[in-house]
Amino acid sequence: MAAKHLLFELGSEELPPKTLVKLSQALLDGVLQGLGAGELTFTGAKAYATPRRLAVFIENLSTQQPDKTVEKRGPAIQAAFAPDGKPSKAAEGFAASCGTTFDQLERLKTDKGEWLIYKQAVKGLPTEQSIPDIIRQSISALPIAKRMRWGSFATEFVRPVHWAVLLYGNSVIECDILGLTTGSTTSGHRFHAPQTIAITSPESYAETLFQQGKVIADIEQRKSIIRDKANQAASAVNGTAHIEDDLLEEIAALNEWPVPVTGSFDPRFLELPAEVLITTMQTNQKYFPVKNASGGLLPYFITFSNIESTRPESIKQGNERVITPRLTDAEFFWKQDRKKSLAVRVASLGNIVFQEKLGTLADKTQRVIVLSELIATQLCANVEWAQRAAHLAKADLMTDMVGEFGNLQGLMGRYYALADNEPAEVANAIEQHYFPKQSGSPTPASQTGQIVALADKVDTLTGIFSAGLIPTGDKDPYALRRAALGSLRIIIENQLSLDIVALVDASLKQYIHSFDRDVTRKLVVDFIFDRLKGYCLDRGFAPDEFDAVMSVNPAQPLDFMKRLQAVKAFRQLPEAESLAAANKRIRNILKKSETEPAEFLDPTGLEEMEIDFSYSIAKAEADIKPFKEIKDYQSILDRLSYLHNQVNLFFDNIFVMSDDLQVRANRLGILERLSKVFLEVADISKLQS
Repeated sequence: MAAKHLLFELGSEELPPKTLVKLSQALLDGVLQGLGAGELTFTGAKAYATPRRLAVFIENLSTQQPDKTVEKRGPAIQAAFAPDGKPSKAAEGFAASCGTTFDQLERLKTDKGEWLIYKQAVKGLPTEQSIPDIIRQSISALPIAKRMRWGSFATEFVRPVHWAVLLYGNSVIECDILGLTTGSTTSGHRFHAPQTIAITSPESYAETLFQQGKVIADIEQRKSIIRDKANQAASAVNGTAHIEDDLLEEIAALNEWPVPVTGSFDPRFLELPAEVLITTMQTNQKYFPVKNASGGLLPYFITFSNIESTRPESIKQGNERVITPRLTDAEFFWKQDRKKSLAVRVASLGNIVFQEKLGTLADKTQRVIVLSELIATQLCANVEWAQRAAHLAKADLMTDMVGEFGNLQGLMGRYYALADNEPAEVANAIEQHYFPKQSGSPTPASQTGQIVALADKVDTLTGIFSAGLIPTGDKDPYALRRAALGSLRIIIENQLSLDIVALVDASLKQYIHSFDRDVTRKLVVDFIFDRLKGYCLDRGFAPDEFDAVMSVNPAQPLDFMKRLQAVKAFRQLPEAESLAAANKRIRNILKKSETEPAEFLDPTGLEEMEIDFSYSIAKAEADIKPFKEIKDYQSILDRLSYLHNQVNLFFDNIFVMSDDLQVRANRLGILERLSKVFLEVADISKLQS
């Protein structure tokens, strides 16, 4: 099929830098979805994004939708004819709705019956006719939190738009996009090339902008250039650029033609904590800090200008003038904050409401202290450290530094605690109680940090659920999903033998407002184990393996994972499939039987094979006892796999539901005992073949 390249570009005022990549990807996704719905084929696709434009390039897009036959099913044949054999009103109505007559309808025969059917050959539309609507729908669906209007236009977008390019091959598809008539001319760099620039073909778009417009259209290319130039600039002052991905992306979203500028600041500011300087430079100024070979900060920064200035020294000096008052403010906060200890600041937490029903941050602090003591006791950890860290954990929220830089919470608590001569373990725990901060980031390294982090997260989870603020859809203002997953990761990845359900119970007991404790408990526990399921599936465990373990309700996440690993290993054994099937059969037999299984075996009326099988189960129970004590679940299942042959012989030769009720009860007792011994680990009947 014939094909041509497609280019769409929307030019606007400067787009929000922190959402530029998201908007660009969403536009591409929307166009691709539209092309797919229209059955239009292509060989490649790429998104472009700069501060002033969003663009999509589609490679080798087919010139026409494929022809197809549309089928509409009508009434069943028995309803299609009146008693006199003429078409029924239903049949006539169906034909009319299809724009045809009854004699043009066909019949469709299936295993379930026969129906009238209308088939119509539909010729595919030329691509040029489909593209405008696909683009309009894609723009309309962009994830824009707040749209704006401008001038006298009724159209809305994230920023005012000024031009639109829509080329298919070498021809313009002329249409209306956000009140603009599409064409083939774009604009270059706002200062270096403000004139209009003709795009002669979709494939020449990026190169034309680069050569004539002083614009690097590909944001990934700009990121690479910025990274390389920042490192070169840092090397010139004997350092290395400290580059974080989020800031790199933001700087690339701010510049169409990035030019590095190296500045410096007074070395006296290096006496401040490095994180304070880094946050000031990155958050306020969008600068890359510079580090020495040992990782310490140097008194330099690297910024990027969107122009090639004839007076670069002026840009350098201007940025140096701006950074000095910023660092001076940080220096002032640092000195002022240390005039008052963290312990003194704890009382002022009573002025900050955590949540209306749950009280203040001071109330939350007291609850976290109680949970921290409980967890520390269970882990045989230092209870005094855990209580002290929990007591001070939120105090740095009342400092000027954290008030200015919220992302430094916890970190500044560590610095201030050390300045107050608190134990290092307590100081580190204050910082680490916010860990893990996001998916994949580290959990607390210290035991006290793990304890307080877990206590804080469990309190938030149970408290917010008890207040009725349960996350729905993508709305999770209290980050409860992150709290639940963080709690699980802390327990599992640090090998903590803790009962998460017992922690939930202990936490719920502390709330004094009115709520249904039992309902809330179930909601919280289910929520946590839903997160555990996602955690396990992300690590390669199968859904049926998770269900097999979940069926026996382990309350300790670490124990859950040990069982899960054992089940995964077990299913690789050659005996696993038939043993899983046998357990499923056993569960069904026991469920349907009205006869109670015998608690103790009476050999009367049993065959020798059954008696031997019963003894083998008893021997297996004795053999796995040491493994149960050390929770070696894989060894338990390995040992139980030896029963494979006897299980098969039993079902091949024994009729369980004997007419003799005593014999039946004995046989059911054997099966129940076998089922229970497997349930020591998991319900392997859940495993699918």
